[in-house]
Amino acid sequence: MIRWFAAIIGYVFFRFPGAIVGYLIGTLLDNTGTKVGKKATGKRPVYTQQKNVSPTDFEINLLALSSLVIKADGTVNQKELDYVRTYFRNAYGKQRADKLFSAFNEMKKKRQISGMLIGQAMRNNMRYESRLQVIHFLFGIAKADGVVTQIEATVINQISTYLGIYFKDFESIKAMFFSNPDSAYKILEIERTATVAEIKKAYRTMVKKYHPDKLQHLDEAYRKGAEEKFRKVQEAYEQLQAEKGF
Repeated sequence: MIRWFAAIIGYVFFRFPGAIVGYLIGTLLDNTGTKVGKKATGKRPVYTQQKNVSPTDFEINLLALSSLVIKADGTVNQKELDYVRTYFRNAYGKQRADKLFSAFNEMKKKRQISGMLIGQAMRNNMRYESRLQVIHFLFGIAKADGVVTQIEATVINQISTYLGIYFKDFESIKAMFFSNPDSAYKILEIERTATVAEIKKAYRTMVKKYHPDKLQHLDEAYRKGAEEKFRKVQEAYEQLQAEKGF
């Protein structure tokens, strides 16, 4: 940010008084840049990049990401809408969930939904394990009507890059929603040529990564999603145990 750069320059030349003056000037330039940015885009993004993000910010912006997935294929599927509504009501209660939906509907009339800005903000303010769960939740929405389309997978993949998710982790979660001969291997992030020792090592790694205990700070409905993801890892491992006979 300009303010901190200006503060450092001011300190180098004039020590502490210079740092204060530099910070104030930098703050003015930052604010000017923000105003110019708002005028240029016309609509403000739903989620701005900030360090102190309230729970409501997260909930509204999770709804924003959900809407990007729901609208990915050009149609609004009722089953996908119901999936999101049920999730939020289970997580926050009907009254609060309805208020969140109402607030989101009002916000999207005034602000442009930017998956990039939302993802970057979440990346800066959420643990990696929690961001993985966001991707799992979005795939759950896409699968609510029985099938994840290619365009839905592409949209979620794009969101995952904004969230800073590693490609192998994205492919692992994606494989949990597709049934094919390679699914178990992809879930464990290994190749079909993996040895028994490599399979066991991969399983231990995935258990640590996806263990629900890492998400105890999140709401109950979110933790249930983490438990489902953890169960998929166990099922993949058991499938390979049966195939390899170990």
